[in-house]
Amino acid sequence: MSNFAFNNPAFKQQDPRNVATYPGGPQAAAQGAQFGSAQHAGMDAAANAQLEGMYAGPPAGAIETDRMTVEDTVWKTAALFGILLVTAAIGWVWTLGGVQIDPRQGVSMIPWMIGAFGGFVLAMVITFTSRKKVRPALIFVYAALEGLFVGGISAFFEMIWPGIVMQATLATVAVVGVTLALFASGKIRASKKMTKIVMIAMLGYMVFSLLNLVLMWTNVLPAGQAFGLLSQEVMGIPLGLIIGVLVVFMAAYSLVMDFDQIQQGVRNGAPRKYGWLGGFGIMVTVVWLYVEILRMIAIVRGSN
Repeated sequence: MSNFAFNNPAFKQQDPRNVATYPGGPQAAAQGAQFGSAQHAGMDAAANAQLEGMYAGPPAGAIETDRMTVEDTVWKTAALFGILLVTAAIGWVWTLGGVQIDPRQGVSMIPWMIGAFGGFVLAMVITFTSRKKVRPALIFVYAALEGLFVGGISAFFEMIWPGIVMQATLATVAVVGVTLALFASGKIRASKKMTKIVMIAMLGYMVFSLLNLVLMWTNVLPAGQAFGLLSQEVMGIPLGLIIGVLVVFMAAYSLVMDFDQIQQGVRNGAPRKYGWLGGFGIMVTVVWLYVEILRMIAIVRGSN
């Protein structure tokens, strides 16, 4: 089990004999050996020169092969985050528009709600339909909705705790950067045992979060606790801080799984359009990481 965004056979480990072939892929080496023996059997000079030119030329890229590559997936991921940043700015201004005009006016929850519920529904649609067909247009819309959500919730938190958005952004970039560096260096990899442990922990956290929301909505918890059970203290430390550290670890490991499955998709020779699905999966994880760090900092600052 892993990021639901990668619930597609293209990102699963396959029998090497069933991996699709493409120009410049691993099969090219084997084919080259066959061509070499054919030369000795009577290949003419023109064909021999053409073959040498093919091997001397640069390797085929994602556009030429129409196959997924890490570089192409990086560019697609950057494009999705570009859309997210644009709509996040819109969500920020929309959320604080009334406050800026009249301090007595409250913040607008509309962008927050549109982004949260719209993004959730669209994420489910993308996940369950991507097994048959990848639709980049839906992923673009999802990125835009996530931007509204991120911009709205960030503006709300920034109004209460000035400077918190910059703190959460820097922390998120640091976690993503360190995780990517460790993965690229080969020092961390996803394992079946650790994946099972993390997935169990994530399911437990999901149940806890739902329970916390129900207790808050039904006014079972004492008034004044903005984060419900997370505002409680254990040995003088906010429970939200303890759980937040564990959640950050889970999100970081989810990124490791995302990177690993993108590499698997490349090894499988997945079509180039699946790079959009890889970018979508990374965006889901990074937004989750950012929101959790934002809430964790808010709990710490609120307790002070």
